[in-house]
Amino acid sequence: MKKIGIIRCQQTEDICPGTACFKVATKGKLAFEEYGECEIIGFVTCGGCPGKRAVPRAKILVDRGVEIIAFASCIFNGTPIGFPCPNAEIMKNSIQKKVGENIVILNYTH
Repeated sequence: MKKIGIIRCQQTEDICPGTACFKVATKGKLAFEEYGECEIIGFVTCGGCPGKRAVPRAKILVDRGVEIIAFASCIFNGTPIGFPCPNAEIMKNSIQKKVGENIVILNYTH
């Protein structure tokens, strides 16, 4: 069972409890289909715009055993507010650089 960490948009935390992210990860559906059922190790926000806090938070997740970091669908897809993060790609690249190429990063959850 893969261990995952999910990074979500801080601006959506008051309107989305993360239920869909948890459901698809634990059941191995959608973005997690090739990995099967996953164990969620952590669920954190990006820290607010422009997302700089996502980098150290991702490192903490990896230090706690995470093998896959998934951006919640609110970041790249803009779900549910209909506004994707303009800093998503920069955030992803910065996280990958910090945690290394062995950690898988997914652009969405559901």
